[in-house]
Amino acid sequence: MNKKRFPYEVLPEQEIKKLQEFSRLCKRDVLTMTTLAKSGHPGGSMSAMDIYNVVFHYAAVSPDAVDDPERDKIVVSFGHTSPGVYSVLGRLGFFDIDTAIASFRQTGSIFEGHIVRKVPGVEWGTGNLGQGLSAGCGFALFDKKMNRDSFTFVLMSDGEQTKGQVGEARRFATKYNLDRLRVIIDYNKIQISGYIFDIMPMNIKENYIADGWDVLEVDGHDIPALYSVIKKSLDINKPVCVIAHTVIGKGISFMENRCAYHGKTLSEEDYLKAVEELGLKGEVEKYKEIRKRRSYSFPQRNFGIALSINEGLPRTYQPQTKIDNRSAFGNALVDLGNANRDNTKNPIIVFDCDLATSVKTDQFAKQFPENFFQCGVQEHHAATVSGATSVGGAVCFFADFGVFGVDETFNQHRLNDQNYTNLKVICTHLGLDVGEDGKTHQCIDYIGLFRNIFGMKLIIPADPNQTDRVIRYVASHPGNYFVGMGRSNTPVIVRRDGRPFFADDYKFEYGKADILREGEHGAIYTMGALVPRAIAISDNLEKEGIRIAVINCSCPIAIDEESLDYGLKTGLIISYEDHVVDSGLGTTIAGFIAERQARTKFYRFGIRKYGSSGNPDELYAEHGLDPESIKRFIRETVKK
Repeated sequence: MNKKRFPYEVLPEQEIKKLQEFSRLCKRDVLTMTTLAKSGHPGGSMSAMDIYNVVFHYAAVSPDAVDDPERDKIVVSFGHTSPGVYSVLGRLGFFDIDTAIASFRQTGSIFEGHIVRKVPGVEWGTGNLGQGLSAGCGFALFDKKMNRDSFTFVLMSDGEQTKGQVGEARRFATKYNLDRLRVIIDYNKIQISGYIFDIMPMNIKENYIADGWDVLEVDGHDIPALYSVIKKSLDINKPVCVIAHTVIGKGISFMENRCAYHGKTLSEEDYLKAVEELGLKGEVEKYKEIRKRRSYSFPQRNFGIALSINEGLPRTYQPQTKIDNRSAFGNALVDLGNANRDNTKNPIIVFDCDLATSVKTDQFAKQFPENFFQCGVQEHHAATVSGATSVGGAVCFFADFGVFGVDETFNQHRLNDQNYTNLKVICTHLGLDVGEDGKTHQCIDYIGLFRNIFGMKLIIPADPNQTDRVIRYVASHPGNYFVGMGRSNTPVIVRRDGRPFFADDYKFEYGKADILREGEHGAIYTMGALVPRAIAISDNLEKEGIRIAVINCSCPIAIDEESLDYGLKTGLIISYEDHVVDSGLGTTIAGFIAERQARTKFYRFGIRKYGSSGNPDELYAEHGLDPESIKRFIRETVKK
């Protein structure tokens, strides 16, 4: 990146005039696109305009280098101010400004109501307030690790400062000395429902200082002063927050300091009055015609991540080994760390939330402390910072208990997916297998939630050997993966001759089910902690002359048609899972059967109420998921 950031000691007069004129044109763009679309957020876009103007002009960013690793990163946390972002980026040449104005909020346009990463110059798609600083931490962290001469600027609203995740990110930035992270707050003191002090009192300056940041203040509409304060902040060797005092609707007399214009657009009559105050002519009619024709050419961005990962040699655990899947995960993680110790392009990075000894990331932390980041009890931030860190090419693992890593952080993962991250979410302590911790910690809805995230692939390994190979697989394959497992020791799955099933020539393939036992009287489709129980059911019933197949569906939202066709031929299919029965593996199979209009007997066994405290075997019996209950049902069904 050849562009020098903030090159002037003092902003020259000609630059000031250029920016003032630029701001005037951009404000018209904001009013034009929001009036044209009859929706949007003009007020905040105009209060933040001078901030956007100065930062995008003088940071080390360029339309010719939108993906240059050495560029500065600019994260706009309050994504609803998209009109302001689009106007500035468009007039700086990142894309065609006419297309952005005409297609704003139009179906099929990349210029959506809240910014998305498809737009050149947009680093992180936001809209869910309070996540931008965590994303900025991720960019700053990775740039620091890669020894880049880059700064990360996070542009934020004042209203979102009450969000708990913002506090989580502030503390993380201080702990890891993200000294090239700069926050600039559009402090217009107004949010959608009124004045910020009426909605929820906050002490913005004091909070940043208390968490170890330096804080500077400036008039956010005094362009040379704003430039000077931001430039000054670049010489401070710690995270810095700049509070820019602004006015909502700045530049239009009847919009200024009016909270209604946070999300209210102008009528065409008021639009003409507003642009007249700017000393310009209205352009709505011009853009109406362009919008009607819909003949746009949107810029294309490629978010594919090329990974070059050495998976190392898989470990094989023998049948007599007593080990749980989470320990197998921890061992594989250490192996990956060793195999990729010198991988500077795709480093293995791990994020933890005060659970290292439980989720088994502790050994990785000891051996690779420079690649391990302890976030504490700050799950929302951890989910976002790990996702943002991954977009530059790092292979990021976020390890947590299921109730925290899935249920508590679903929205963060949803936004990660929309930002094309390369995150590996590893959650232990799933299902009733958590046992004595009780219902608050028994994550029984992970499939039901994550099946709604379009880019997330789900894997629930059957035993330590499959877990080992799955972890190596997800590390070497780009994209977002969820790998889930229980808490208890897991028996090694063996073939009928006693050899480990997931060993020798076995290679994990996403979406492929494994036929662990064959049978013609029925088929049990299962996963995770219930796989060894299903095998016990099958082996015991075979002694009675009832041959039941067992199919391990380690990818519970992916349809393996060949394995399901196998079950259909038996005439009896049973789904058997440690998960809410109406949103898990059984739902996947039911959809397949219904779409095939197949004639078969189909029964679902899963969780139908919250569990209590107790050991897993007792809990499975309480829910009718113990082997004896399933065997009894199969006997009665087969005999009919």
